[in-house]
Amino acid sequence: MRAAYAQHLNETYGGKVSASEVHITSGCNQAFAAAVMALIGPGESVLLLSPFYFNHQTTLAMLGIGTVTVDCHAAQGFVPKVADIAAALNPAVRAVVLISPNNPTGAVYPPELLQAIHALCCERGLWLLVDETYRDFLPLSSTAAPHGLFSQTGWQANLVALYSFSKSFCIPGHRLGALTASEAVVAQVAKVMDNLQICAARAPQAAVAKGLSDLVEWREGNRREISSRADTFRQTMAAAPAWRLDALGAYFAYVKHPFSGQGSEQVAHRLATQAGVLTVPGVYFGENQQQHLRMAFANADSATITQLSERLNRLTD
Repeated sequence: MRAAYAQHLNETYGGKVSASEVHITSGCNQAFAAAVMALIGPGESVLLLSPFYFNHQTTLAMLGIGTVTVDCHAAQGFVPKVADIAAALNPAVRAVVLISPNNPTGAVYPPELLQAIHALCCERGLWLLVDETYRDFLPLSSTAAPHGLFSQTGWQANLVALYSFSKSFCIPGHRLGALTASEAVVAQVAKVMDNLQICAARAPQAAVAKGLSDLVEWREGNRREISSRADTFRQTMAAAPAWRLDALGAYFAYVKHPFSGQGSEQVAHRLATQAGVLTVPGVYFGENQQQHLRMAFANADSATITQLSERLNRLTD
């Protein structure tokens, strides 16, 4: 499985990744936890971009690791600025965490931005952890590699890439992920894993190793279907003008609700009970996210998505 994934990475990025620089995990959450346990100590800190993926924050909290957050803003499509990250760094920060395409917002970080943030981390002696769980659902207009980090000489010095096979292969219950880093980091991650789960289950590893090459067209079909649903979502939101679509990518949308004085949990409850729409409150992704909701449409076809505007308008008409 490690060799098959390394080959897949090299085909995707034009890089030079070896099988010894890959560790297979039981899902991407486990990959993140193992990487943090191998690289960051209690009392040190990790920089997260807000809104952040809550499992990252809770993992750090459980391990006694601090967090420094940098706000990303709707006006910039929730894409961060390198200057803001640089300004937030302090001596306790040992790593920067990025997710692209992002969860919860769906924002896609341009390759040149990832390159610039990596350069900043190199300059400051920091680890860069890039979570690419949703990279197989980049917009159809994206024909180039998501970034060029793996093609750089010496990327192993401070880069750790995380991935989940569960999304693109539609096997979330099988929990299969991967971590790509230097051989030295992978060796430390293996020690951590020995105290967690030893290794990922063999059956999904065998299936996915074969599927990486045999299911390319099938996975591309999934990508096109999700892209079509994203287009439908965008068009449908235009018919609910009181609600603002601030970001959209992969199969996530980050929507600003129109109710001043009402928190995201309250609005999410109203949507569920009065309109039959399930969302995740923005406050789960950061303290400053009370005006937003995350909407996911991976399991809703286009015909179902078109019902959304009428249901949203039900709360505002």
